[in-house]
Amino acid sequence: MQLSETHIQVRDMARHFANDVIRPAAEALDREERFAAEIFRQMGDLGLFGIGVPEEMGGPGFDTLTYALIMEELSRGYASVADQCGLVELITTLLVRHGTEAQRDRWLADVMTAKTLVAYCITEPEAGTDVSGIRTEARRDGDGWILNGGKIWIHNAPVADIGFVLARTDKEAGHRGMSIFIVDLHADGVSRGPKEHKMGQRASQVGGLTFDDVRLPADALLGEEGRGFHMMMSVLDKGRVGIGALAVGIGQGGLEAAVDYAQERRQFKRPIADFQGVQWLLADMAKDIEAARLLVRSAAMKIDAGEDATMACSMAKCFAGDMAVARSADAVQVFGGSGYIRGFEVERLYRDAKICQIYEGTNQIQRMIIARELLKNGAEVQ
Repeated sequence: MQLSETHIQVRDMARHFANDVIRPAAEALDREERFAAEIFRQMGDLGLFGIGVPEEMGGPGFDTLTYALIMEELSRGYASVADQCGLVELITTLLVRHGTEAQRDRWLADVMTAKTLVAYCITEPEAGTDVSGIRTEARRDGDGWILNGGKIWIHNAPVADIGFVLARTDKEAGHRGMSIFIVDLHADGVSRGPKEHKMGQRASQVGGLTFDDVRLPADALLGEEGRGFHMMMSVLDKGRVGIGALAVGIGQGGLEAAVDYAQERRQFKRPIADFQGVQWLLADMAKDIEAARLLVRSAAMKIDAGEDATMACSMAKCFAGDMAVARSADAVQVFGGSGYIRGFEVERLYRDAKICQIYEGTNQIQRMIIARELLKNGAEVQ
């Protein structure tokens, strides 16, 4: 799969940033569960947020394949940092596709430079995979709206300035009765739950939000009323490419650490890399990481070509997420007892990998999507 000169240049820039800035800070960020504000400001300066925003709107105008390359490289440094890049990509994509000119003028530049921090607010106690279960409600009040309800497990909830909130605007209309609102999270009536303490990707802030009679102006509505569910779903293919690439980065980071350690660690007066059992672990890691990488890039290219990419994106996310868990476990195995000790990179990578099977649609749901597409369109290779 041939990359263009631009793809290679952008990938290498992201790789150098990951090696020089992100990776040295990753252990402390994980240990302290600290939001990497200073790193995000540097990323904003480098143009590593809002990767797909068109040049005429102030962005770099890169394609989905470039986004995948950047996500993989950032994740090699630390998945929590890549996760922020993915979040901003979803939000800016929503603004580009559905925002008014006034909304884009107000928000895009500050979101891309990390001056304004964003949250993508869907999940509720009764609505995770099944988005139809959301109960957060917005009702008309004069020219504006009144928002009530709550969200859980929201990325950036403890620190975000604005939230893109999916709420019901018509209780009787099912999926067609949901709308998206841009909500000032510092407004009266908005409260935040405590920061959650997670198993992995611990520097990525997650928490709850509660909305108690929050008054919203008319221009808080993003896109058309009643189209919120469809708008949110429209960015999921790109989101799944991003998570797939993030998972590949975790796997690649583990492989690099394992190859180096296997050549340094000696047992029975020989490097453990001399033993076939270790060699096979490394070989299986390398082949599955490359397979996941190619699936992710193929899905990204389908999006860029305007093709129906739903099944390809679900395949990429599902395979890459499962790969990251299995092959980061192999990296721990190569390290032996050291790999089980906090402070060793592979221990963190193993914890960071698990969420890749859960967020942006669980891997069980990805399998259902793949099967649905097969049964609808047949198994013939397109």
